[in-house]
Amino acid sequence: MTTAPDSFLERAPLELRDWAVQLLPGPLQWLAHHLITVVAILAVFGLFFAFTTIAERKLLARLQNRLGPNRTGLPKFSILPWHLKHTLFGLSQPFADAVKALTKEDIVPAAADHFLHFLAPVIVVAFSLMTFAVLPFGREYLPVDLDAALLYFFAAGAATELAIFMAGWSSRNKYSLLAAMRALAQLISYELPLILSVVPVVLVTGTLSTKAIVLSQGYWIFGFLPHWFVFTPWGFAGFIIFLIAALAESNRSPFDLPEAESELVAGHLTEYSGFKYALFFMAEYFGLTALSGLGVTLFLGGWQAPFPFLEFIPSYLWFMMKLIGMIMFFIWVRGTLLRLRIDQLTRLAWQFLVPLALLNVGNAAFWVLTTHWAGPLQLVRWGVSLVIVILPFFFLGRSLSAGYAPRTYRYAP
Repeated sequence: MTTAPDSFLERAPLELRDWAVQLLPGPLQWLAHHLITVVAILAVFGLFFAFTTIAERKLLARLQNRLGPNRTGLPKFSILPWHLKHTLFGLSQPFADAVKALTKEDIVPAAADHFLHFLAPVIVVAFSLMTFAVLPFGREYLPVDLDAALLYFFAAGAATELAIFMAGWSSRNKYSLLAAMRALAQLISYELPLILSVVPVVLVTGTLSTKAIVLSQGYWIFGFLPHWFVFTPWGFAGFIIFLIAALAESNRSPFDLPEAESELVAGHLTEYSGFKYALFFMAEYFGLTALSGLGVTLFLGGWQAPFPFLEFIPSYLWFMMKLIGMIMFFIWVRGTLLRLRIDQLTRLAWQFLVPLALLNVGNAAFWVLTTHWAGPLQLVRWGVSLVIVILPFFFLGRSLSAGYAPRTYRYAP
């Protein structure tokens, strides 16, 4: 039971776009086609960002035995009864936050570089949104099909580092500048394991195209098991490294040191207020969503269904369900783990993740060279690949904590 490419649910958004484009004169159709795609991405992921914030606040509240936002409902002047106004359970909180951010005063320090202070949040949002262009959201839902899509993704993502330093430098505040330097050290440290975790996928598939990578995961083992890379030893190791590096790249707990309020007030955002602050907040979630979408594309089969009998569900819904699962994982990690120290953060990157990622590249090379092995040799292939993953993980983990006493906790009576 499979989904035909021309099924109604699969093709409905494309047909609606094509119908709207056909209403315009010929010379404008090309421009309208791309404008509709851009507006659709902004609308979908803008709303996704809004409801991700409320989901995170509610989930973190539940993890900490609180209620979270639950009062923001319909306006007071609504003619609906009181009990109907408050049935939204706080789901309109993101829109109230947006109005608040738009109406708050924009305060800029007198000594700040006003132009760079304004430009930094604009750049960080723009480049965060650019990464969505090469993510295949469905079977026929790829905004820009590039042969070097992965190179484009990491190039656009790396530009946000410049914007963060620009924010800290232009604020003329020692806390902002220190936070910007710390953020650059963190981002550069974890950029390397993040890219190295992707290299095995490129090595196995032989392409930098995100569309081709998803299609290479689109067949079934024994007719019902998905051939997703995460279900291979090298793919699972690469996925774990990718998740850890993605947490650090998006400044998420336990890697939220650039915004450590105990030492740096609010980090590079100290001198930002109003809508500029909201733009940084938005860019962080856009970056997290883009990295989650890349993880889904590279390791979780992209828009592919997990079982053949579920292919009747539109491909873009599968992508969004996997994306939501990734976001929920990151929220759970934020509510569970404590913040690392800066020395722990850098040691984890350079002494653990980078060597492990390099060994995993060799593991993927071994996997490619033994593709022709069959029968009992397949068991040998899996065994050797597992050993290449497990033994370095064990020994590198032991060496990472060598010379450091176990941490003890004391609680007040």
